Amino acid sequence: MTMDSENKAFPEQQFTGKSVVISGGTSGIGLAIAEGFSRAGATVVASGSSAAKIAECQANADYAAIDFRLLDVRSNEDVKSFFAGFSSLNVLVNCQGVARPDAEWDEETFLDVMDINLSSAMRLSRAAFPLLKISGGSIINFASMLSFLADETVPAYTASKTGIVGLTRALAHKYGRDGVRVNAIGPGYHKTEMTRALWSVPDSAQKIAERSALKRWGTTADLIGPTLFLASPAAQFVTGVTLPVDGGYHSG
Repeated sequence: MTMDSENKAFPEQQFTGKSVVISGGTSGIGLAIAEGFSRAGATVVASGSSAAKIAECQANADYAAIDFRLLDVRSNEDVKSFFAGFSSLNVLVNCQGVARPDAEWDEETFLDVMDINLSSAMRLSRAAFPLLKISGGSIINFASMLSFLADETVPAYTASKTGIVGLTRALAHKYGRDGVRVNAIGPGYHKTEMTRALWSVPDSAQKIAERSALKRWGTTADLIGPTLFLASPAAQFVTGVTLPVDGGYHSG
């Protein structure tokens, strides 16, 4: 590989010929990531747990190049069956996640959120690993700024996203010997449906923006570049890290 090819900026079709799976890719951040990989030339499969959301995405001409599929990430059998249908895979993005404010103090709800946000990342990664080992691919997990901070209204979300950081490090060392890199992205306050209750209220929206170093809320598009970077040859010696993409919020 020449120095010129190593240092190229992200070309429009840099992932042409690559196969990418985004779990939790039917809305919000996951959907933006799916669009980003698709625009970069990848063959993209985006999974979700809602048939209604999948139907909505499939009806949108903007997403015509993305293959949307139903998947219950809590089911080991469903996950195994899902990956059995792939002949190759280059990138797995674990972007599935839920938050249930206040209700997470209930044990049943707590365990369900932990399963969706954390255990499923292990489940999906294990199932995808044989394919990623062949391609020398990578896994990108989605953590959160609550991997570093705390919110008493979402104890399971906080615990699960903190766990993603540790799981990412462990998987990086487990799979690194086989040439598979594992990293994580830690989003901050980005405007999604999950955060609508905050950004739709002027006082709370301004307070959050003012704490960030860049003095604004993030968008889902702000997460595409960092994710593509971690999946690309430009990050070929990067593994086991969690990259905050929060406008400097948690460093303040």
